Amino acid sequence: MVIKSVGILSVAKIMGAMYAFFGLIAGFFMFVIFSLTSVAAQGRNEMPAGIAAGVAALFFMPICYGIMGFVGGALSGFIYNLLASFVGGIELEFTPQPGQPYAAGTYAP
Repeated sequence: MVIKSVGILSVAKIMGAMYAFFGLIAGFFMFVIFSLTSVAAQGRNEMPAGIAAGVAALFFMPICYGIMGFVGGALSGFIYNLLASFVGGIELEFTPQPGQPYAAGTYAP
């Protein structure tokens, strides 16, 4: 089987969701780092600013990562469709598992 084209919006949505998840992880680490550095600077009256920056990172990083993942996914899907029409698509080979029913060509979207 060969993937001749992909749904651009489909690729964009899944990439946006994946990158939003990665942004959540990165935002969590930024929150921890900002919070720890603000606690280390307790005597210098910078604690609220560090925690506020950490909360902002926890909120905005998934949004920014998600938007960039969506745009990058749409662009990647478009470029894949363009190039696949010239050089062919990605070839996939499937092997049925023992004990599992398999019938070629019976899948209907």
